[in-house]
Amino acid sequence: MKNKTAGWFFFAEKDMLMAKTAIDYAELTGGVAFHCQQAIEKYFKAYLAQHDREIRKIHDLLKLYSEVKEIRDWGLDEDLLEDISKVYAESRYPGNIGIKPDGLLPTTEDAQRYLEFAQKVEAVFKVLVESPTSPA
Repeated sequence: MKNKTAGWFFFAEKDMLMAKTAIDYAELTGGVAFHCQQAIEKYFKAYLAQHDREIRKIHDLLKLYSEVKEIRDWGLDEDLLEDISKVYAESRYPGNIGIKPDGLLPTTEDAQRYLEFAQKVEAVFKVLVESPTSPA
């Protein structure tokens, strides 16, 4: 793994650990959602860095995925990707992190779906990094 990819991967793994740890607490669904969004963003940026692409300071998962798909389509559910992308908060003030656009916290079912989706992104990333020419 290239050095510039390794940093993104390292922090994506930390976000995944946070999401996996928090999933067992119904009161932490916002944190699960936020860390899943962050992990997916970092996996995408790691993949782009691996392919010597410019890493833009954006957090929109659909825009990042469109850049990833210029290299290779991972076959991801873009509706779910858009849903997860919406929990990112530009603001770091309490009450904003992990909140959905409707102002509510994700349900426990939402948090579980987000975590399962983030784990799928993680798995695809690992396959592509270990064997870049194998099918996704």
